[in-house]
Amino acid sequence: MIGYGEWVTTAPSPQLFTQDFWDDPHPVYAAMREQAPVHRLQLPTGMEMWLVTRYADARTALGDPRLSKRVGATANAAALAPQISGPLTRHLLANDPPDHTRLRRLVAKAFTARRVEQLRDRVEQLSAALVDAMRAGDRADVIDDYAVQLPIQVICELLGIPQDDQAEFRRWTGVLVAGSVDRSGVPEAAAQFLAYLRGLIATKRADPADDLLSALIASTDQGDRLDEDELTSMVFLLLIAGHETTVNLIGNGMWTLLTRPEEHRRLLRDPSLIPSAVEEFLRLESPVETATFRVAMEPVTYGGVTIPAGGVVAISLLSADRDPARFPNPAEVDLGRPDNQHLAFGHGIHYCLGAPLARLEAQIAFRDLLAAFPTMRLAVPASELIWRPGVLIHGTTTLPVQLR
Repeated sequence: MIGYGEWVTTAPSPQLFTQDFWDDPHPVYAAMREQAPVHRLQLPTGMEMWLVTRYADARTALGDPRLSKRVGATANAAALAPQISGPLTRHLLANDPPDHTRLRRLVAKAFTARRVEQLRDRVEQLSAALVDAMRAGDRADVIDDYAVQLPIQVICELLGIPQDDQAEFRRWTGVLVAGSVDRSGVPEAAAQFLAYLRGLIATKRADPADDLLSALIASTDQGDRLDEDELTSMVFLLLIAGHETTVNLIGNGMWTLLTRPEEHRRLLRDPSLIPSAVEEFLRLESPVETATFRVAMEPVTYGGVTIPAGGVVAISLLSADRDPARFPNPAEVDLGRPDNQHLAFGHGIHYCLGAPLARLEAQIAFRDLLAAFPTMRLAVPASELIWRPGVLIHGTTTLPVQLR
């Protein structure tokens, strides 16, 4: 049995999945990319997996139909009873065609580009209110005071979820996304989340409103509609994906600027770069470190390494998007980087349905934060910041700043 965090290679093996690794994973990933395209690892929970690290292989694997999302390939599945895991794993990211095709078609009918664009005014209002609240002091925490608040308010309003419940979502999702390294709180958090979602859906069925959840309940396609478990699972996915990733997109982007003063000044001088800057933040410090797990349904080979049938496959988006074979000078920030086809939102049939909303929120966030606090700077040395543990999500736990 291999020890967790060890590479299965003949070279000396650095430790992965430690706090030092999470605080700066890039040197380790760079060494792994150089040594081999795929590595067999063991997570702290005991799960063994094959990690894909290079861009070309990652892009291929993300769209490879031989890798299944259906067969329990989640970090938390082993920690949950079937009556809990079942209703929470019927969503888009846990299904293959034809079920995935059907689910995406039904959800896309409710989660339209038009509905997202209609949110622009409301996102701007929420952002302005958060910025105004930050102005009350000279110091703030970009994560707690802004990056957490904006996306969770947006997704809760979009779904029609009471504002008073947002703190609970943050607690539940925080436990669940860290389940790849610490499963101790996963069963309780998942059970509480499931019970809440079932009650919420029942309420919306009885009293529909003009929100996404009511639209999902009513959405049909030639008489087809989401069943109860599919609905529950889809709302579960939207709540986690709809705020966890955007929290870290905003936080990681601000960290990038605050640790690179020249690029910070460049964006202040030319706000028209914000859309391309958001893409560069996504590439450079992807908020999703590793795509949700897949299982090889037959032997598959990437870069000359064969993963056996039944192998759990993880695809490192964070590593792939710094592959020098695809991106020149990948560790450098280029706010106007051309041809920035990063993998932060995935690729293929599982490409993130919420990407337009995440981009909208992030562009408004950087516009407003930079305009309101042009002299913002870190309030502590960058070396003191702690990055979140876990295989799925990449972001700082806090980002204390001096506003003036």
